Amino acid sequence: MTAELTLGAEEELHLVDLERRTLSASAPQLLSRLPSESFSAELQRSTVETNTEVVTSLSGLRDEILRLRRQLIDVAGAEGLGVAAVGTAARSAYGDDFELTATGRFGRMHDQYRLLVDEQLICGTQVHVGVSDRDLAVEIAQRVTRDLPILLALSASSPYWNEEDTGYASMRTMIWQRWPSTGSLPVLASADAYDELVADLVRTGVIADAKMAYFDVRPSSHAPTLELRVCDACPVVDDAVLVAGIFRALVREAEQEIERGAPFAPMSGPLHRAATWQAARNGLAGKLLTPVVHPEPVPAADAVRALIARLRPQLEDLGDFREVAELAEDTLARGSSADRQRAAFAERGRLDDVMDLVVEETHGPPGGKPPHVPALRTYPARAGDEAIGLGARPRAAYEDVIARLRELDPAELADAEARRDAWAEREGLIVTVKGDTGRFDVDLVPRVVNAHEWAELSAGLEQRARALECFLQDVYGPAQVVKDGIVTESDLVTCPGWSDDGKRLPHDVVRAPVMGFDLVRDERGEWRVLEDNLRNPSGLAFAVAAREMLDEVLPDLPRPAGLVDPRASLPVLGETLRRCAGEDGTGALALLSSGPSSISWYEHRRLADAAGLDLVVAADLVVEDGRVRLVADGRPLDALYVRLDETLVELRTDDGHPLGKEILDVAAAGGVLLANAPGNGVADDKATYRVVPELIAYYLDERPLLDSVPTYRTDDETERRIVLDRIDELVTKPVGGHGGHGVLVGPLASTAEIADRRRAIREDTGGWVAQETVSLSSHPTFDGTTLQPRRVDLRIFVHVTGTGPDQVRALPVGLTRVAGPGSLIVNSTQGGGGKDTWIVAD
Repeated sequence: MTAELTLGAEEELHLVDLERRTLSASAPQLLSRLPSESFSAELQRSTVETNTEVVTSLSGLRDEILRLRRQLIDVAGAEGLGVAAVGTAARSAYGDDFELTATGRFGRMHDQYRLLVDEQLICGTQVHVGVSDRDLAVEIAQRVTRDLPILLALSASSPYWNEEDTGYASMRTMIWQRWPSTGSLPVLASADAYDELVADLVRTGVIADAKMAYFDVRPSSHAPTLELRVCDACPVVDDAVLVAGIFRALVREAEQEIERGAPFAPMSGPLHRAATWQAARNGLAGKLLTPVVHPEPVPAADAVRALIARLRPQLEDLGDFREVAELAEDTLARGSSADRQRAAFAERGRLDDVMDLVVEETHGPPGGKPPHVPALRTYPARAGDEAIGLGARPRAAYEDVIARLRELDPAELADAEARRDAWAEREGLIVTVKGDTGRFDVDLVPRVVNAHEWAELSAGLEQRARALECFLQDVYGPAQVVKDGIVTESDLVTCPGWSDDGKRLPHDVVRAPVMGFDLVRDERGEWRVLEDNLRNPSGLAFAVAAREMLDEVLPDLPRPAGLVDPRASLPVLGETLRRCAGEDGTGALALLSSGPSSISWYEHRRLADAAGLDLVVAADLVVEDGRVRLVADGRPLDALYVRLDETLVELRTDDGHPLGKEILDVAAAGGVLLANAPGNGVADDKATYRVVPELIAYYLDERPLLDSVPTYRTDDETERRIVLDRIDELVTKPVGGHGGHGVLVGPLASTAEIADRRRAIREDTGGWVAQETVSLSSHPTFDGTTLQPRRVDLRIFVHVTGTGPDQVRALPVGLTRVAGPGSLIVNSTQGGGGKDTWIVAD
């Protein structure tokens, strides 16, 4: 071999005040007590760089990294400091924490680059592989470039920046790429050509010196090596060792290609930059681009395994295959540092917990913390599973629950499911699907929403509910939102949910006392509002029933502290209606149902009973003396909760009397509150959904706390072209649809279905919307014998008594709906089931 293929590494390490969990600018003091041949200063005084001895094996590199970390940890610990090998520190802010190391070189850089230098509160890991022939090193550097994004994804450890989640797995990459001399090398014929390029950059004044040639991989400026520079610092030592092992094998592969004269087809610059961006965005939690001339997106785990399989001959030649293969599986199992940091934050919403985690991992054993529980060997783990991590091990919030469920043998599981079904039959927990009556199936594995998540969800949904109630009162009143151009009058009156009857109601009446919101989580764990429901949002009673069923069938399932009892939310409906109707009212409150044939008859009975409402059908009501009264005793109604399967105006008695129109006349005169009011569909219309963020800004002067799913309107010519071109990638829905009817999930649709939908959109350009496909999070669900991941969403209910911030309340009870096998549609009307949702509150 021409290349020596020795190994070495440089680690940049943050210094952390262990009490405050913030960066500490103490590097000069610590470096004075450390050997200069192994430890050096960096641009910022909160960072120390370590430089290993040259070694020949992965185990030797591991030992060297551990040796230097322990030296620094010991010296730092005496000052109350810890060490964090992480791309960015979650509790850092460049405006406050950056302190420049006092050298002439760094001072010059600060004068020249200003803010760019101030932002450099970042740390990376540089891996060196011995290649003393610089011409060979330059040629190898160009050949290995295509595979570097996969190494970046393995190391991704910087999701937080300025104390916020950036949405990236490696924000360090995005900051680092702002330097003028980063990225891949151009095609170069020799080391002389490389040196000439660097000299030109220095001569032009773009970089200060040759050390600032910050290319992704380069001949080292100070050693006879090829240097990898794309990776974040790795808190778990074995992640850095894995990267080093793969990089060395890549160098060997490229050397062999050069020896046999294999042609070189570089990936184009824009595509390589795209692959690097994709790796920085997703890390190991999404897709990476294949390292070929015409790349394709593939799951990150597949990309990693394919690269190791390709490099197997070189890894075996180096004696590294078994170790690299095992390290890769370990890394894929625990996820990237970015994944682990986000999981730590999700538990309590505290960046201090993230800082504690990265310090603990940096100080800990080379393989990271050992798992608390064994893996579920047969569970097909996937990115975005809420309960089971990529290593098929239960996440912290589910460890006790999964442990208990794993104790059930097949006979016990079958018995539990039989008792569940018997409970549902006894309680009448049924739904009507396509005219057929059946049980609402509830899975035995509960879903957990922790206190931090609930605080974020409730705040975001209460904000959204306020804006939508303001919108309804406005569009059926002064219509200022139309005058100010936020929406157009044609958008409103052509909307299927619009009703002129809405204008007849008193302007100050609360129009949507009960709202429902459907939320989904994507593969990165981010919550989004998928749909708003302001007409007849159902499911509250089913959510309560799911808890009652689980309490009876599995009473010994471990419950977390702070678990909210959903039954406490049922009586709130009566309180909400009373406040909306006027607290000094003396009349009755009633729920108007279509009767036992209704799809939600079970819920109507439960809600009416728990909330103190009279459950009525058309035959139970009469309009007399300007009031809606109960036929049985003549009591007037102050509020009528309308839960009909038809519109109120269509309601007739058995003899054909237009009762619905009469009730509407009474409501128009202020004689009864209608919940929810006619015309509310204009606010939960699929087209209106797109402008809800603007409505929040318009009415509340706030930014949305929860994101929506990007949505296209097909009545806009530009957006319609996009939709028609991408129907196979998008979810298309009828504007006036509900219950999952008419929804086409493009990636799961047949060629014929896509062609039919494209034709339907062309024929009715205003009747459709399209949304980006969200890869819904999954949750372990029993399929009769084993646990399998099924897609889930979440419906949360908000009660509204006005438009003030203290007049909206998100109920701490949720209905988790479960899609069928291989499906993304969770509606019960489309064959989905449910889960007990464990909302935990402080």
